Amino acid sequence: MATTTPRGALPLTAALLTASVALYMTFVAFGNITDFGTNQAFVRHVLAMDTTFKDDDLMWRAITSEGLQDAAYVAIIVWETAAALVLLYGTWLWFRRDHGQARRVSTYGLLMVMLLFGAGFLAVGGEWFAMWQSEDWNGLDAATRVFVFSGVVLLVNHLPGAREGRAGVSSG
Repeated sequence: MATTTPRGALPLTAALLTASVALYMTFVAFGNITDFGTNQAFVRHVLAMDTTFKDDDLMWRAITSEGLQDAAYVAIIVWETAAALVLLYGTWLWFRRDHGQARRVSTYGLLMVMLLFGAGFLAVGGEWFAMWQSEDWNGLDAATRVFVFSGVVLLVNHLPGAREGRAGVSSG
């Protein structure tokens, strides 16, 4: 069954969108490495819960050890860097026209981003550490944007036309 889109349009779209997330994650990781202190303060405040409503029923969750806070921040940076590298490799595979491998690798990278921003920032930061209560240290809107953007790219990567096989025929 022939696709209705021009040959190569969806794989090119998948490649460019994957490259966009890869570029974003590269900049995020680079920024956190070269300007370590800015987001270090963010992570410390979120984990310490020092700008939340300070509800006694929630404050037991706070992590006030700077060593643990900094370890969490370094783990975030390592995860961001790994996700960026996986997505850069996935982008390279898309442009090499190794669509099956590109889709697999890109899926792993996009899943890494979605887990960081969805499970990490929205669920753990937003709910467990009550980041939603903070006027100063609330990254929920930014995390939601990245989560949705990565999810859209993941969907595009899995559209049938992004799986072109021989002679422009969709392979499923």
